[in-house]
Amino acid sequence: MDQLTPKQTQELRLLLKSNKTRLEQQLCDSESATGVVTLDQSSVGRLSRMDAMQQQSMAVSTRAKAEASLRKTLKALRRMDAENFGYCDQCDEPIQFKRLKVQPQASHCLKCQDQLDHI
Repeated sequence: MDQLTPKQTQELRLLLKSNKTRLEQQLCDSESATGVVTLDQSSVGRLSRMDAMQQQSMAVSTRAKAEASLRKTLKALRRMDAENFGYCDQCDEPIQFKRLKVQPQASHCLKCQDQLDHI
């Protein structure tokens, strides 16, 4: 496997920055959906409250995933600034550009990621 070219690195940097902006906006937009569900029985029935609580639970889960993705994206940008981006955290081999194009925040090559997924 080859190291990333400067053009590939720039393309991935733009992709990571775009993802960062999108995730930050998603987190900002989701703030109200994760708030406390009001339990005013005079304005909402029991089923409506349960539905609202379920929607809140899904919003909390979606927000947690977005926060985790944002942390990985920021970590990838820091690795890029430190010039150690594109190398597997486990085996230190270059990560294929095709993998990074699909998942630019990836910190493991496919082989090592597969091993981690099966632990």
